[in-house]
Amino acid sequence: MALSSAPAAVDAPIRTEDLRKVYGHGRDAVVAVDGLDLEVTRGEFFGLLGPNGAGKSTTIGMLTTTVVPTSGRAFTAGNDVRRSPAAVKRRIGVVSQSNTLDRSLTVRENLYYHGRFFGVPRRQARRRADALLEQFALVDRADAMVFELSGGLAQRLMIARALVHEPEVLFLDEPTSGIDPQTRINLWGILNDLHRAGQTILLTTHYMEEADRLCDRLVIIDHGRALALGTPQELKRTLGADTVITLTVEGDPAPLVDEARRLEGVRSAEREDDVLRVLAPRAEGVLAKLVSAAAANGLHVRDASSQPPSLETVFLTLTGREYRE
Repeated sequence: MALSSAPAAVDAPIRTEDLRKVYGHGRDAVVAVDGLDLEVTRGEFFGLLGPNGAGKSTTIGMLTTTVVPTSGRAFTAGNDVRRSPAAVKRRIGVVSQSNTLDRSLTVRENLYYHGRFFGVPRRQARRRADALLEQFALVDRADAMVFELSGGLAQRLMIARALVHEPEVLFLDEPTSGIDPQTRINLWGILNDLHRAGQTILLTTHYMEEADRLCDRLVIIDHGRALALGTPQELKRTLGADTVITLTVEGDPAPLVDEARRLEGVRSAEREDDVLRVLAPRAEGVLAKLVSAAAANGLHVRDASSQPPSLETVFLTLTGREYRE
C-alpha cells in the first residue's frame, strides 16, 4: 500500500528524513534502518511495530541519541539528534526494556534525584516526585527500596521517573513486556491518561491489542523499511476484507487452499499447520463451502470461526509468519 502522509506539523516532536543505519562495512554490512521517513505530531500516541530484528530498537536509539545515524536526518523535540544530542536528551523521557532503576535508592528518591539530574530545582523536584507517586499509585511504596518492587510496580516507577522533568516526548520501548495481564491493563489506563493530557508518546510493542487500543497512528516496519503507516482502522481496511474465516482441521488443510482461492469474493487463503485462514468480504456462503470442501477431502473440521480483521492479521500479512530471533 502507499504510505499515508502524516498531518503537517512545522514543529513535529519527531521527524525523520531518509534515515539510515548500517552496521559494518562492505560485504559484512547489515542495514538495520533503510530510508525511514516519519512525522509524529504533537500530542500523538504513535506506535512503532515490527518483528524481532525489524529495526525498531535501532530507530528509537537514533531518535534518543544513543545510536548515531549513518545517513539521513532525525529531529526529536525540535532538535537535530546528531547536531544537538544534549538538547534532545534534556527534552525526552525514555523507558527502556530493561530495569534501569537505581537499586540503592527508594522509590521516592529515584524520582527526586532523576529530577535533580535533569536540572529541576530542589523544591520543584520534591513536588513532582510527590505528584507522580500519587498519579502512579505508588504513595504506599514511596519509602520502599526498588529491589522490593514487583515487576509491575517497577515498570510504573520507570514511567513515572521518565516524566519527572516533564519531557516533550516520551519513548516507551515495550513497556508492558513480561508483566501480568492485570498490570498491563492498569498501565494502559495510565498511558491513556497521559495521552489525554497532551503527552506525545512513541511506543514499541509486540502486543497487537496494545497498539490497537492505545495508538492514534502506527507504522509497521520490517528489514528497516516502513511497510504501512496509518491509524489501526486504516491498516485493517488495507486487507480488502471484512471477515477473517478460520478453519482448524484434523490433517493437512493444503488441499483446501486452492479451492478457497477459487471461491467468489475470497481475497486470499493460506494455511499454517492445521489451520486454513481466508480473507473474504463476508462469511455467509464462504464458510459453508469451506466446511463442505473439507469433508469432501476427508478432513474433519475441529473448529470454524469468522471475525473482523485484526491488527495482528495485518501485521502477519505484511511481515510473514516465520520465526524471528
